[in-house]
Amino acid sequence: MSKGHALHLAFGVFGNAAGLFLFLSPAITFKRIIARRSTEQFSGIPYVMALLNCLLAAWYGLPMISKDNLLVTIINGTGAIIETIYVLIFLIFAPKKERAKICGLFACVLVVFSVVASTSVLAFPHDWRVRKLLCGFAASVFSIVMYASPLSVMRMVVHTKSVEYMPFFLSLFVFLCGSSWFVYGLIGKDPFLFVPNGFGCALGTMQLMLYAIFRKNGRRRRVTEPSTDGSLDIPSMDGSVEMEMDDKPYQSV
Repeated sequence: MSKGHALHLAFGVFGNAAGLFLFLSPAITFKRIIARRSTEQFSGIPYVMALLNCLLAAWYGLPMISKDNLLVTIINGTGAIIETIYVLIFLIFAPKKERAKICGLFACVLVVFSVVASTSVLAFPHDWRVRKLLCGFAASVFSIVMYASPLSVMRMVVHTKSVEYMPFFLSLFVFLCGSSWFVYGLIGKDPFLFVPNGFGCALGTMQLMLYAIFRKNGRRRRVTEPSTDGSLDIPSMDGSVEMEMDDKPYQSV
Protein backbone atom coordinates (compact mmCIF):
# COMPACT_ATOMS: atom_id res chain seq x y z
CA MET A 1 0.00 0.00 0.00
CA SER A 2 1.46 3.35 -1.03
CA LYS A 3 1.81 6.23 1.41
CA GLY A 4 -0.79 8.26 -0.48
CA HIS A 5 -3.29 5.42 -0.42
CA ALA A 6 -2.65 4.86 3.30
CA LEU A 7 -3.29 8.54 4.04
CA HIS A 8 -6.41 8.46 1.88
CA LEU A 9 -7.71 5.48 3.84
CA ALA A 10 -6.74 7.02 7.20
CA PHE A 11 -8.60 10.27 6.55
CA GLY A 12 -11.56 8.26 5.23
CA VAL A 13 -11.72 6.27 8.47
CA PHE A 14 -11.36 9.44 10.55
CA GLY A 15 -14.05 11.04 8.40
CA ASN A 16 -16.34 8.11 9.13
CA ALA A 17 -15.76 8.49 12.87
CA ALA A 18 -16.27 12.27 12.77
CA GLY A 19 -19.32 11.82 10.54
CA LEU A 20 -20.89 9.32 12.94
CA PHE A 21 -20.43 11.72 15.85
CA LEU A 22 -21.85 14.51 13.67
CA PHE A 23 -24.97 12.48 12.94
CA LEU A 24 -25.37 11.47 16.60
CA SER A 25 -24.64 14.91 18.12
CA PRO A 26 -28.25 16.18 17.72
CA ALA A 27 -29.44 13.27 19.91
CA ILE A 28 -29.24 15.60 22.93
CA THR A 29 -31.46 18.10 21.13
CA PHE A 30 -34.03 15.45 20.27
CA LYS A 31 -33.97 14.09 23.81
CA ARG A 32 -34.98 17.59 24.90
CA ILE A 33 -37.67 17.78 22.19
CA ILE A 34 -39.15 14.44 23.30
CA ALA A 35 -39.00 15.37 26.99
CA ARG A 36 -40.75 18.71 26.43
CA ARG A 37 -42.96 17.38 23.62
CA SER A 38 -42.17 20.49 21.61
CA THR A 39 -39.63 21.50 18.96
CA GLU A 40 -39.53 25.00 20.52
CA GLN A 41 -37.42 27.23 18.23
CA PHE A 42 -35.30 24.43 16.81
CA SER A 43 -35.33 24.23 13.03
CA GLY A 44 -36.06 20.98 11.20
CA ILE A 45 -34.57 22.18 7.92
CA PRO A 46 -30.95 21.16 8.67
CA TYR A 47 -32.01 17.56 9.34
CA VAL A 48 -34.03 17.28 6.13
CA MET A 49 -31.19 18.74 4.09
CA ALA A 50 -28.73 16.44 5.85
CA LEU A 51 -30.91 13.49 4.83
CA LEU A 52 -30.79 14.51 1.17
CA ASN A 53 -27.04 15.01 1.36
CA CYS A 54 -26.58 11.56 2.92
CA LEU A 55 -28.70 9.86 0.26
CA LEU A 56 -26.88 11.52 -2.63
CA ALA A 57 -23.42 11.05 -1.11
CA ALA A 58 -24.12 7.39 -0.33
CA TRP A 59 -25.20 6.89 -3.95
CA TYR A 60 -22.12 8.74 -5.25
CA GLY A 61 -19.81 6.49 -3.21
CA LEU A 62 -21.10 3.27 -4.76
CA PRO A 63 -18.51 1.47 -6.94
CA MET A 64 -20.75 1.73 -10.01
CA ILE A 65 -20.68 5.55 -9.69
CA SER A 66 -17.19 6.40 -8.38
CA LYS A 67 -14.08 4.39 -7.55
CA ASP A 68 -12.41 3.99 -4.12
CA ASN A 69 -15.18 5.84 -2.27
CA LEU A 70 -16.93 3.00 -0.48
CA LEU A 71 -16.20 4.66 2.88
CA VAL A 72 -18.33 7.57 1.66
CA THR A 73 -21.25 5.20 1.08
CA ILE A 74 -20.86 3.48 4.46
CA ILE A 75 -21.01 6.62 6.60
CA ASN A 76 -23.66 8.37 4.53
CA GLY A 77 -25.87 5.29 4.40
CA THR A 78 -25.69 5.20 8.20
CA GLY A 79 -26.35 8.92 8.33
CA ALA A 80 -29.43 8.59 6.12
CA ILE A 81 -30.99 6.18 8.61
CA ILE A 82 -30.19 8.42 11.58
CA GLU A 83 -31.41 11.60 9.87
CA THR A 84 -34.68 9.88 8.90
CA ILE A 85 -35.30 9.10 12.57
CA TYR A 86 -34.63 12.73 13.51
CA VAL A 87 -37.01 14.04 10.85
CA LEU A 88 -39.79 11.69 11.98
CA ILE A 89 -39.36 12.76 15.62
CA PHE A 90 -39.41 16.42 14.56
CA LEU A 91 -42.63 15.88 12.61
CA ILE A 92 -44.30 14.29 15.63
CA PHE A 93 -43.65 17.21 17.97
CA ALA A 94 -43.57 20.18 15.57
CA PRO A 95 -46.43 22.74 15.45
CA LYS A 96 -48.93 22.25 12.64
CA LYS A 97 -47.52 24.96 10.39
CA GLU A 98 -43.92 23.81 10.86
CA ARG A 99 -44.94 20.18 10.37
CA ALA A 100 -46.53 20.99 7.01
CA LYS A 101 -43.38 22.82 5.88
CA ILE A 102 -41.05 19.98 6.88
CA CYS A 103 -43.37 17.37 5.32
CA GLY A 104 -43.25 19.25 2.02
CA LEU A 105 -39.48 19.55 2.19
CA PHE A 106 -39.17 15.86 3.08
CA ALA A 107 -41.24 14.90 0.03
CA CYS A 108 -39.04 17.10 -2.18
CA VAL A 109 -35.94 15.35 -0.82
CA LEU A 110 -37.29 11.94 -1.81
CA VAL A 111 -38.25 13.19 -5.26
CA VAL A 112 -34.86 14.78 -5.92
CA PHE A 113 -32.95 11.69 -4.84
CA SER A 114 -35.19 9.39 -6.90
CA VAL A 115 -34.72 11.53 -10.00
CA VAL A 116 -30.93 11.70 -9.66
CA ALA A 117 -30.51 7.99 -8.90
CA SER A 118 -32.84 6.75 -11.63
CA THR A 119 -31.43 9.14 -14.24
CA SER A 120 -27.85 8.10 -13.52
CA VAL A 121 -28.71 4.42 -14.00
CA LEU A 122 -31.28 4.52 -16.79
CA ALA A 123 -29.97 7.37 -18.92
CA PHE A 124 -26.27 6.44 -18.71
CA PRO A 125 -26.10 2.66 -18.25
CA HIS A 126 -22.66 2.24 -19.87
CA ASP A 127 -20.89 5.55 -19.25
CA TRP A 128 -19.63 5.65 -15.65
CA ARG A 129 -17.86 8.98 -16.19
CA VAL A 130 -21.13 10.75 -16.97
CA ARG A 131 -22.80 8.98 -14.04
CA LYS A 132 -20.02 10.18 -11.75
CA LEU A 133 -20.29 13.73 -13.10
CA LEU A 134 -24.08 13.83 -12.64
CA CYS A 135 -24.16 12.25 -9.19
CA GLY A 136 -21.05 14.07 -8.00
CA PHE A 137 -22.42 17.44 -9.05
CA ALA A 138 -25.78 16.76 -7.36
CA ALA A 139 -24.10 15.50 -4.19
CA SER A 140 -21.79 18.54 -4.09
CA VAL A 141 -24.60 21.05 -4.55
CA PHE A 142 -26.77 19.59 -1.82
CA SER A 143 -23.80 19.03 0.46
CA ILE A 144 -23.16 22.77 0.30
CA VAL A 145 -26.87 23.37 0.93
CA MET A 146 -26.71 21.08 3.96
CA TYR A 147 -23.69 22.88 5.36
CA ALA A 148 -25.37 26.24 4.68
CA SER A 149 -28.71 25.29 6.28
CA PRO A 150 -27.62 26.37 9.81
CA LEU A 151 -27.00 29.91 8.54
CA SER A 152 -30.47 30.90 9.77
CA VAL A 153 -29.55 29.59 13.22
CA MET A 154 -26.25 31.48 13.09
CA ARG A 155 -28.17 34.64 12.23
CA MET A 156 -30.42 34.04 15.25
CA VAL A 157 -27.33 33.58 17.44
CA VAL A 158 -26.00 36.97 16.35
CA HIS A 159 -29.42 38.60 16.80
CA THR A 160 -30.18 37.11 20.24
CA LYS A 161 -26.54 36.91 21.37
CA SER A 162 -27.31 33.41 22.64
CA VAL A 163 -26.13 29.97 21.45
CA GLU A 164 -29.00 28.09 23.09
CA TYR A 165 -30.34 26.88 19.74
CA MET A 166 -26.94 26.18 18.17
CA PRO A 167 -25.63 23.05 19.95
CA PHE A 168 -21.88 23.08 20.52
CA PHE A 169 -21.20 19.47 19.58
CA LEU A 170 -23.08 19.85 16.31
CA SER A 171 -20.85 22.80 15.40
CA LEU A 172 -17.72 20.96 16.51
CA PHE A 173 -18.39 17.88 14.44
CA VAL A 174 -19.41 19.93 11.40
CA PHE A 175 -15.89 21.33 11.57
CA LEU A 176 -14.18 17.95 12.14
CA CYS A 177 -16.23 16.13 9.53
CA GLY A 178 -15.79 18.86 6.92
CA SER A 179 -12.05 19.03 7.57
CA SER A 180 -11.42 15.28 7.32
CA TRP A 181 -13.44 14.79 4.12
CA PHE A 182 -11.84 17.92 2.67
CA VAL A 183 -8.39 16.35 3.07
CA TYR A 184 -9.72 12.97 1.91
CA GLY A 185 -10.98 14.61 -1.27
CA LEU A 186 -7.71 16.46 -1.84
CA ILE A 187 -5.66 13.27 -1.53
CA GLY A 188 -8.06 11.41 -3.83
CA LYS A 189 -8.15 14.38 -6.23
CA ASP A 190 -11.93 14.34 -6.10
CA PRO A 191 -13.40 17.85 -6.42
CA PHE A 192 -16.88 16.52 -5.65
CA LEU A 193 -15.59 15.80 -2.16
CA PHE A 194 -13.05 18.51 -1.35
CA VAL A 195 -15.05 21.50 -2.66
CA PRO A 196 -18.26 21.06 -0.58
CA ASN A 197 -16.39 19.80 2.48
CA GLY A 198 -13.98 22.73 2.27
CA PHE A 199 -17.05 24.94 2.51
CA GLY A 200 -18.26 22.87 5.48
CA CYS A 201 -14.91 23.23 7.20
CA ALA A 202 -15.07 27.02 6.83
CA LEU A 203 -18.67 27.18 8.05
CA GLY A 204 -17.88 24.94 11.02
CA THR A 205 -15.06 27.33 11.94
CA MET A 206 -17.49 30.26 11.84
CA GLN A 207 -19.96 28.42 14.10
CA LEU A 208 -17.24 27.66 16.65
CA MET A 209 -16.19 31.30 16.61
CA LEU A 210 -19.79 32.38 17.30
CA TYR A 211 -20.01 29.84 20.10
CA ALA A 212 -16.80 31.19 21.66
CA ILE A 213 -18.19 34.74 21.52
CA PHE A 214 -21.72 34.09 22.82
CA ARG A 215 -21.38 30.86 24.86
CA LYS A 216 -21.90 32.56 28.23
CA ASN A 217 -25.16 34.13 27.08
CA GLY A 218 -26.50 30.71 26.05
CA ARG A 219 -26.25 29.29 29.57
CA ARG A 220 -29.21 31.23 30.93
CA ARG A 221 -32.81 31.13 29.82
CA ARG A 222 -35.65 32.82 31.66
CA VAL A 223 -38.58 30.82 32.99
CA THR A 224 -41.69 32.68 34.05
CA GLU A 225 -42.73 30.32 36.86
CA PRO A 226 -41.46 31.46 40.28
CA SER A 227 -40.04 28.99 42.77
CA THR A 228 -41.45 28.50 46.25
CA ASP A 229 -39.27 31.19 47.80
CA GLY A 230 -40.30 33.86 45.31
CA SER A 231 -37.12 33.74 43.19
CA LEU A 232 -36.96 32.52 39.64
CA ASP A 233 -35.46 29.13 38.81
CA ILE A 234 -33.50 29.49 35.60
CA PRO A 235 -32.23 26.21 34.12
CA SER A 236 -28.93 26.52 32.35
CA MET A 237 -27.81 24.59 29.29
CA ASP A 238 -25.72 22.19 31.37
CA GLY A 239 -28.71 21.09 33.44
CA SER A 240 -27.87 23.07 36.58
CA VAL A 241 -30.11 25.80 37.92
CA GLU A 242 -29.35 29.44 38.41
CA MET A 243 -31.32 31.48 40.94
CA GLU A 244 -32.13 35.04 40.01
CA MET A 245 -33.24 37.58 42.60
CA ASP A 246 -33.06 41.32 42.23
CA ASP A 247 -31.29 40.79 38.90
CA LYS A 248 -28.30 39.15 40.62
CA PRO A 249 -27.76 35.50 39.65
CA TYR A 250 -26.70 32.91 42.19
CA GLN A 251 -25.63 29.38 41.29
CA SER A 252 -27.70 26.85 43.21
CA VAL A 253 -26.02 23.79 44.64
